[in-house]
Amino acid sequence: MNANVESAEPAPANSKRRNILLLIALVFIVLGAIWTAYWVLVIAKREQTDDAYVNGNKVVISAQISGTVIAVLADDTQLVKAGQVLVRLDPTDSETSLSRTASALAQTVRQVRQQKSTADQYDSVIQTRRVELARAEADLAKREPLLADHAIAPEEVRHARESVELAKAALTQAVRQATSSHALVDGTEVEENPAVLQAKAAFRDAWIASQRNGVVAPVTGYVAERSVQLGQHIQAGQALMTVIALNSLWVDANFKEVQLRHLRIGQPAQVRSDLYGGSFIFHGHVQGMSAGTGAAFSLLPAQNASGNWIKVVQRVPVRIQIDDADLVKSPLRVGLSATVTVDTTNRDGSVLASSATDTAVGHTQVYTQDLDTANAEADAVVRRNLK
Repeated sequence: MNANVESAEPAPANSKRRNILLLIALVFIVLGAIWTAYWVLVIAKREQTDDAYVNGNKVVISAQISGTVIAVLADDTQLVKAGQVLVRLDPTDSETSLSRTASALAQTVRQVRQQKSTADQYDSVIQTRRVELARAEADLAKREPLLADHAIAPEEVRHARESVELAKAALTQAVRQATSSHALVDGTEVEENPAVLQAKAAFRDAWIASQRNGVVAPVTGYVAERSVQLGQHIQAGQALMTVIALNSLWVDANFKEVQLRHLRIGQPAQVRSDLYGGSFIFHGHVQGMSAGTGAAFSLLPAQNASGNWIKVVQRVPVRIQIDDADLVKSPLRVGLSATVTVDTTNRDGSVLASSATDTAVGHTQVYTQDLDTANAEADAVVRRNLK
C-alpha cells in the first residue's frame, strides 16, 4: 500500500515541469511572433546605411578682374553675409582705365560733331560748284555763236568747253564727298551715333571694372580654405577662398544596389550624425538618386572586362535633403559621417525625376551692377562735349 503511494508522488512534479516548459515555449512563440510582425511591418519597410556623409554647396570665391590684393577682410571660420566685401584690390589700374575711356568718349563726341560740320561744309561746296558750272555753261553758250561768225578764235571755245567739263567734275566730286560725309552722321543725333555708343559701352565696361575692386560674398556662410594673401597679384577667376552655407545642407547616402529596389523620391528619412552621437534625429526626405554608381564616376573606373574579375556590390549615392529647421537647432558641418534610415512604406513615388524643372538651384544679386549710374555718368561726359 505504501509502495503504491510513493510511486504516484512524481506525477505532479512532471506535470509542473511540463507546464513550465510549455509556458517558456509560449513566451518564445509570442516573442517570435512579435519579432516577425515587427520585421514585416517595420524593419522590412526601412533601408539603412551608415555610409553617408554631410554635403553642401562650396562656393568658391574668385575675383572678376586681375589686380593686387591690398586688404583681406575675412578669414577661416568667420561668418560672412551676402554682399560683404571679402577682398579689396588696388584700384589704380581700373581708375586709370576709367579715366582713359572717359577721354576717349569725349574725343569721339567731338569727332562726330566735326563730321557733322564737315558734311554741312560739303553741302556749301556743292552749291559753289553748281554756280561755277552754270557760269561756265553760260560762258560757253555765249562763245559758240561767235565761233560760227568767226568773231573769236576756236581756242577760246575749246577753253570754255574744258571749263564746263572741269566744273562738272568738281561738282561730282563735291557731291560724292558730301554723300560720304553724310553717311557717317545722317539719321542720328550725336548721342545716338554708333561711334559714340561704342565709346559709351567701353566707358560702362571700365566703370563696372572699377566697381569690382571689392570681391564680395555671393551667399551667407562660413569662410574656409582661404588662400589669398596681402600683396598677392591675382588673376580673374583665381580661387581665393570658399564660403559654405551651413543653413542648407544635405546628406549623400551611399546605399547598396540591392537596397534601391523600394527607394522612391519623396520618402521620409531620418539622419543621425556621429557629431551628436545619435541623440538628435534630423528629419528629411529623399530628393533624388544619382544617375550612376560611385565607381562609375571615380577618377579611375574599374575595368571589369578582365579574367580576374571579382564581383563587388556597388553603391549608388542617394541625396537626402535635411529640413532647414533641424539645421538651425543642431548645426552640421560638411564632411561629417551619418547614418541614414529611409522609410519605404509609401512606394508610390518615382525612382527618377519625372519632369524637368526651371527652379534655380541658387541665385544671388550681389554681382548686379547699377548700370543706371554708369549710363548717367557717360551721358554727362557726352553733354559736356556737345557745347
